[in-house]
Amino acid sequence: MTADNSLGRLDDDDYPAYTMGRAAEMIGATPGFLRAIGEARLITPLRSDGGHRRYSRYQLRIAARARELVDQGTPIEAACRIVILEDQLEEAQRINADYRRAAESSDPTTTA
Repeated sequence: MTADNSLGRLDDDDYPAYTMGRAAEMIGATPGFLRAIGEARLITPLRSDGGHRRYSRYQLRIAARARELVDQGTPIEAACRIVILEDQLEEAQRINADYRRAAESSDPTTTA
């Protein structure tokens, strides 16, 4: 792997760059919180060759949202379900917008 390839990973939201301790520190949580949301299947961290959990920036955004809900008094299982539903809704809205743009660009009757 060249230096350019490895530096490109720094921009990859899905690259598991953060250790459990660093991830917990970044979102203001404990390693136990990260383990709990892993057990609730909100996120599944990748494992290093040594078996240590590694988290991506995308996973940290998801974990931070769950932490917000838990801090507001939502039980962790409910917070995880809410975050999953929010993520699914966001994806569905993105797909819907893509379909609309495609339909509009292929419809000769639409005006700009």
